[in-house]
Amino acid sequence: MSFRLAAYAVCVEDGRVLLVRDVPRAGESHWSLPGGRVEHAEDPFDAVIREVAEETGCDAVVERLLGVDSRVIPAAERHEPNPLPHQNVGVFYRVRITGGSLRPEPDGATADPLWTPISDVARLRRSSLVDVGLDLARTLPATGHVATVPVGGLVQH
Repeated sequence: MSFRLAAYAVCVEDGRVLLVRDVPRAGESHWSLPGGRVEHAEDPFDAVIREVAEETGCDAVVERLLGVDSRVIPAAERHEPNPLPHQNVGVFYRVRITGGSLRPEPDGATADPLWTPISDVARLRRSSLVDVGLDLARTLPATGHVATVPVGGLVQH
């Protein structure tokens, strides 16, 4: 099984959420939250700020920890050659943009950072991370744990 620790930014402002579009290796692109892999010896708190800057061109500050999501993606649902089951542990933070201007990630895995009305999110082809992050931001569970998000329709892993 492969494993990834990642940090994700939930930036909500005026009824909109900041999303980035992935640059697909295979298949169709989808929308996701700014964020990604926590590097070796990096604190997830620092990683989320770095990822927002890399993927959107914006400066950000962490306002609070929202929670942690752990999910296993079966090999059959992964879009990679010779896939293995994969566990993704995501640390979600509420983040506020403090400066900079939106721009695509230079030579990166994401493009098209965009403030999207939350009411439009359900119609987007998106990562389940978007739903998890928005649910954590909306409910602020005391335990920091979100219930399983059903995957189907336009939601992708």
